[in-house]
Amino acid sequence: MSDPASLFAPDGPLARAIPAFRARPQQIEMAQRISEALRENRVLVAEAGTGTGKTFAYLVPALMAGGKVIISTGTKTLQDQLFNRDLPTVRAALKVPVSIALLKGRANYVCPYHLERNARDGRFQSPQEAADLRAIVRFAKTTHTGDKAECSDVREDSPAWLSATSTRDNCLGQECPNVKECFVLAARRAAMEADVVVVNHHLFFADVMLRDEGMGELLPACNAVIFDEAHQLPETASLFFGESVSTAQVLELARDTRSETLAAARDCRDLIDATRALEKAARDLRLAFGAEPARLSAAQAAALPAFDKGVADFADELARFGEILGTQAERSEGLANCLRRAGEIAERLTKWRTPESNELIRWVEVFTQSATLNSTPLHVSNVFRRQVESHPRAWIFTSATLAVGQDFGHYCGELGLSFLAPAPLTAVWGSPFDYGEQAVLYAPQNMPDPNHPDYAEAVARVALPLIRAARGRTFVLCTSLRAMRRVHGLLAEAFAAGGDTLPLLLQGEGSRSELLDRFRRLGNAVLVASQSFWEGVDVPGDALSLVVIDKLPFAPPDDPVLAARIEHLQKSGKSPFMHYQLPRTVINMKQGAGRLIRSEGDRGLLCICDPRMIDKPYGKVVWRSLPPMRRTRVEAEAVAFLEALPPPFAAPGEGEGRQTGT
Repeated sequence: MSDPASLFAPDGPLARAIPAFRARPQQIEMAQRISEALRENRVLVAEAGTGTGKTFAYLVPALMAGGKVIISTGTKTLQDQLFNRDLPTVRAALKVPVSIALLKGRANYVCPYHLERNARDGRFQSPQEAADLRAIVRFAKTTHTGDKAECSDVREDSPAWLSATSTRDNCLGQECPNVKECFVLAARRAAMEADVVVVNHHLFFADVMLRDEGMGELLPACNAVIFDEAHQLPETASLFFGESVSTAQVLELARDTRSETLAAARDCRDLIDATRALEKAARDLRLAFGAEPARLSAAQAAALPAFDKGVADFADELARFGEILGTQAERSEGLANCLRRAGEIAERLTKWRTPESNELIRWVEVFTQSATLNSTPLHVSNVFRRQVESHPRAWIFTSATLAVGQDFGHYCGELGLSFLAPAPLTAVWGSPFDYGEQAVLYAPQNMPDPNHPDYAEAVARVALPLIRAARGRTFVLCTSLRAMRRVHGLLAEAFAAGGDTLPLLLQGEGSRSELLDRFRRLGNAVLVASQSFWEGVDVPGDALSLVVIDKLPFAPPDDPVLAARIEHLQKSGKSPFMHYQLPRTVINMKQGAGRLIRSEGDRGLLCICDPRMIDKPYGKVVWRSLPPMRRTRVEAEAVAFLEALPPPFAAPGEGEGRQTGT
């Protein structure tokens, strides 16, 4: 394999093929370390600051190494960007004969069987849903991949997709009458044959842990796994190493069973009645929690008056439903599949009600229309470590935020990497951006305690003169939805009173991609958002010049999963705050701060309102982990910096004017 330095050189293949390509020393060093890890089948944990160009730093050695490589990303957006833009660009520049494939979870692909059946049944909640399903039918006739991301006529969150896709539960597998037209199987065949396969973390864990077809087959054959946005892995792993039972899942089972009964056992009225009774039991269980979404421990849920009866009735109805379904299951593959699903759900429900291990955290998540009973492991380190040790291959973990200072102890501990022999290689590369010139960190004075009832008012009061000085171009990032809505309302009132004409956007008014498109296009907007905009959001250029963060993003201590982990650490004689809560907060904080400076030409101000960053001893850990911006506590200096920035103009197109693959 060629020395990566020669490939990144000013007269190298990347510079010749990619306009405005400019290698950075950090990028070359990172590529060299990854190349060594690939060659020696080592584990490498690498933090690379914003602007390092880490995508190219791992793609170049991955394509040059030979063998099969799995690249896993944190989001489907980055997955599509890698497959459609970055990988083809690097492959063409290096002139390597490498085949690539994109593999997503089955819910991303049209299912001809379910689409045909549901389109024929014609049961829709609204005229829009019916129109969307007709558009999907047209799309299914012309698409080569079946990937719903390519169907621009239908919103990604349209309910019609539920009728046009399959789930692991309702897929008929090889027994499906439409198996030859299956887009999921076609994507998996392509992945098996490709040299480089791009997946996402959810698919990686779902398939490996559930032994679904796909990743479980790909993993033994691969020489290397590269995780981008690797800071998300502990949370994603916890999700998939556990088990859950959802009322939405049961409603879907009832709906599918009814559809299969009408097709193959129309004379069995008892089964139709059983689906209705099961739906009522699922809805009654959801109603046991009241109207508001919530996260509750099993003990908190059990204290609710209607919970125990709701779960018992739910279990009884599920058992009755299974008995009746068992008398009809031989009449079609679809009914047999529904019986299997009912049995699996009943088994998971029994395990939730009578847990076999005290290493599991039992808790309930309540959504607007559904509730989920979850079992989450206290820690995922042992299970994940077994995956890493299962076969000699290279494992690369990279992100802009993995370390606390230079220390990877927290991250490696969570994933069990600390116990590997040989120990994982680690490295930190800072951002090549000149933060001292490009950015200012402002910590306002005289802020109240973050738990004070008027804290949101203080945040809005601090933000307003900064927003006006920046002429919009602002993200206000809040740590809770309640604070987000309150700050948005206060800013709206202030804008109206002051005659400000700046566009004011709120998370939830549209999809994340729609809001970001509007924000970029307007060029002078203010977006008030919560956690979902803290990472994976890229607004280079003049459209974003100010990021205001209301509080240090500590997870709420009453969160049932966090509370259980805190109790476990306390029993182990460790400080939950220092070993778990603070490191996670630092990593989250670095993600939020990373929204501000996205290219060499960006300039902007980061305002962190939380006084604990200054007043508390642990605040210094956060302070030192942030990029080396100029610091100020004087509002006039912050305002003057923003006023001196060039005036806003129409934001450039996404990715325009900056190096591809950064």
